[in-house]
Amino acid sequence: MNYLYLLLNIGSLSIPFLFSFHPKLKFYKYWKSLAISIVITMLFYIPWDVLFTQNGFWGFNDTYFLGQKFLGLPIEEWLFFICIPYACVFTHHSLLYYFPHKKLSEGFTKKLSYCLIILFLFLSIFFYSKWYTLVNFSYAVILLLLVIKYNLQLLRTYYLTFIVMLIPFFIVNGILTGSCIENEVVWYNDAENLGIRLFTIPIEDSIYAFTLILTNLVLTEFFQSKLLNK
Repeated sequence: MNYLYLLLNIGSLSIPFLFSFHPKLKFYKYWKSLAISIVITMLFYIPWDVLFTQNGFWGFNDTYFLGQKFLGLPIEEWLFFICIPYACVFTHHSLLYYFPHKKLSEGFTKKLSYCLIILFLFLSIFFYSKWYTLVNFSYAVILLLLVIKYNLQLLRTYYLTFIVMLIPFFIVNGILTGSCIENEVVWYNDAENLGIRLFTIPIEDSIYAFTLILTNLVLTEFFQSKLLNK
């Protein structure tokens, strides 16, 4: 099963890629903006990944990889930061197309966002010695504050589309963390996180996914608007 992680990446990307050419969705028009966004996002997430791997905060089971590594990360891990953002930004775009009026009110969005900020800030401070919790939740605080200020409209829809994205998240990340297979594809040092699992998934992973997708969405919308205004 040394191709398992690769199959998860390809499986996550395949349907969104094929439907990118749908005559109504026309998601291929976002490719340039999304590509720039993915590269910029990787400039933050890859060093994070490398440092955490080097320090044993998480790691990879070689049984489920092809064996090729770069900067200590399996090639499949690099592909993760391309395939998953692509699939999730496509999902967000598609849901907005088919359900254009589904959004939270501005007031509720702000209240929810500030509640999350307070929660993440409290957990970051109280569990400052746990590196995954600290870095993950601290970044979520910073990101939410920026998005509230500069693109609140995105949050009005993203909170709803993220709920839908949690379905494939639990499937893919569940397999990565050991659901339905003999060992984990990705293992975690619970001394560096809260030790709370959603099935086999560390609870921090849900916030990691939340910020990874949101970062790509914010940047994609920004660069797409720049391209359209040229």
